[in-house]
Amino acid sequence: MIQLIVFLPLLAAAVAGLGNRTIGNVPAKVVTTGALFVSCALSWPIFIHYLGGADPTIAPVLTWMKSDALDVQWALRVDSLTAVMLVVITSVSALVHLYSWGYMDEDPDQPRFFAYLSLFTFAMLMLVTANNLVQMFFGWEGVGLASYLLIGFWFRKPSANAAAIKAFVVNRVGDLGFMLGMFGTFLVFGTVSIPEILAAAPSHAGSTIGFLGHRFDTMTVLCLCLFVGAMGKSAQLGLHTWLPDAMEGPTPVSALIHAATMVTAGVFMVCRLSPMFETSETALTFIVTIGAATCIFAATIGTVQNDIKRVIAYSTCSQLGYMFFAAGSGAYGAAMFHLFTHAFFKALLFLGAGSVIHAMHHEQDMRFYGGLRKSIPVTFWVMLLGTLAITGVGIPGIFGLPQIGFAGFHSKDGILELAFASGRGTGAFWVGVLAALLTSFYSWRLMFLTFWGKPRWAQSEHIQHALHHHEDEAHSTHSDTAHEDVHATDAHDLPTGTGGYHPHESPVSMLIPLILLSVGAVAAGFVFHGFFIEPASGEEYWRGAIAFNEHLYHAAHGVPVWVKLSATIVMLLGLWTAWMSYIRHPSFPAKFTQMFRVLYAFLLNKWYFDELYDKLFVRPAFALGRLFWKAGDEGTIDRFGPNGSAWVVGLGSRVAARVQSGYLYTYAFVMLIGLTAAVTWAITR
Repeated sequence: MIQLIVFLPLLAAAVAGLGNRTIGNVPAKVVTTGALFVSCALSWPIFIHYLGGADPTIAPVLTWMKSDALDVQWALRVDSLTAVMLVVITSVSALVHLYSWGYMDEDPDQPRFFAYLSLFTFAMLMLVTANNLVQMFFGWEGVGLASYLLIGFWFRKPSANAAAIKAFVVNRVGDLGFMLGMFGTFLVFGTVSIPEILAAAPSHAGSTIGFLGHRFDTMTVLCLCLFVGAMGKSAQLGLHTWLPDAMEGPTPVSALIHAATMVTAGVFMVCRLSPMFETSETALTFIVTIGAATCIFAATIGTVQNDIKRVIAYSTCSQLGYMFFAAGSGAYGAAMFHLFTHAFFKALLFLGAGSVIHAMHHEQDMRFYGGLRKSIPVTFWVMLLGTLAITGVGIPGIFGLPQIGFAGFHSKDGILELAFASGRGTGAFWVGVLAALLTSFYSWRLMFLTFWGKPRWAQSEHIQHALHHHEDEAHSTHSDTAHEDVHATDAHDLPTGTGGYHPHESPVSMLIPLILLSVGAVAAGFVFHGFFIEPASGEEYWRGAIAFNEHLYHAAHGVPVWVKLSATIVMLLGLWTAWMSYIRHPSFPAKFTQMFRVLYAFLLNKWYFDELYDKLFVRPAFALGRLFWKAGDEGTIDRFGPNGSAWVVGLGSRVAARVQSGYLYTYAFVMLIGLTAAVTWAITR
């Protein structure tokens, strides 16, 4: 069963990719989507099986590499941690495939797109079923390649190409750290087998290793190197710059790769190797610090973004920060729980944003939305559910009240309580509370700008272009009278400010995934929180798949009431602030930005990380490249190599051409000189 789950997407990708336009759009979509739904249908029974508590199983595939001590067996590992990732990856991917039927319907390269989606899914499945570090690295690089292909899918668009290259290069920086960690781990443990490494990790605590000319704690060096890889893949502060730009790819790509699966690979890796990370207090403190910093950094930027997809992208970055400071606090179960719930409501928000963009003829600027809740009601309701989930709406379990709420309420509030209970994450708790306030603000800001208020569609260039295109088609296919009637009817039915445009609800193939994901956004937290983060049932569920500190989870139940209420209070405060700013007093945001221009510019320019990296790394790299190109390649190698040789040959040719006069007496004179020289040489000898 596990082999079918993993290799069906690869087979589908090969069929759609190699067949491409030869097999046509519909067969390619049927094969890839069908394969993913089969994988999804097989994954859920495995997940349910492990909810009852079960031991890990290993499915051997083949011997991959064997050289002296390096023995890499390709095998698929299935345990409770893998089971969580299987349902997340296959469920979201299957729904994204189905959603793409409607969203990509007019694209001429659909087989290529669906092949890339399935290839990505296969690589991600290889990553989460890995039983050794080399196999994990194979999946790690595979999702990087597929991500590059999908971000740059519209390769004729310069910004998409630039975003794809940026994602690839930034992730290579992180992958260098992962490789160093993998090499160092093999050096220390003599194996790349994950179970053997985790079993031996405690025995290496306190030892030292030579690194960069000095002696450092062995496990700290290995864990920090591995975590650098996680920082790149999961867009943590410093290596985060690729994630917002990756929104240049089609919206289904954003939902699959940059919300639900690939960006969580770093969190999965840290949790998979959690017994190893538990041996280094320094590494865990560093993870908490980076996670908390990313959490608040991305949340502040999300408050001022106007592109609907970029708001959700920075939200993803912020939520990944929550997962990492949970892991750094020792609450690996809570990190995986938030990964699980986040996959549903964030994929829902991304696909919902795609439905809005589809309705608004590819307009992504929320300033040109407004009043859409009546025009696209299904999209409105599912995005409302996603917003309730991400902002953490629920009833805290205090004063005898039942703890019930949307998905994000259970997972995010659980992280905050566990961070407070662990001495290491107390500072991260306060950062997380502030980030929860900002999350509520920018999430409701998105909803109010998009679905409430007066329509502002007339100001959109995309919509005006669509209307002009519609008029041109009408002129070419209808009589003048018929066209005037259609135009007059459209204008009469629409409210002022629409510019004559009428948004339309998305097709059924796009709405079904939204509805199914909304079920997860509503119920995933309430149904599954006991298995992930409750002390007794959590220990039984994880069964050693992650490091599970039962005492920490017991301590989280005893935190003060104000800790349990803090997330709910700031959620309501964020909602009230957004309502006052964008519904009650719409002029307030403009006044605020005028009053705090420097702060607004700082946030709007994303803390100037791109500009800083451009000056520190990009421009020096280009200058060095130009130096090697002009002075090295052209000025030295070409000048004295092929170009120099060609110059010498050309000079000789010109000299020879002058000698070749074409007159008989000239040739006779040369021959006489030669004969005289030969006789002279013979006589002198």
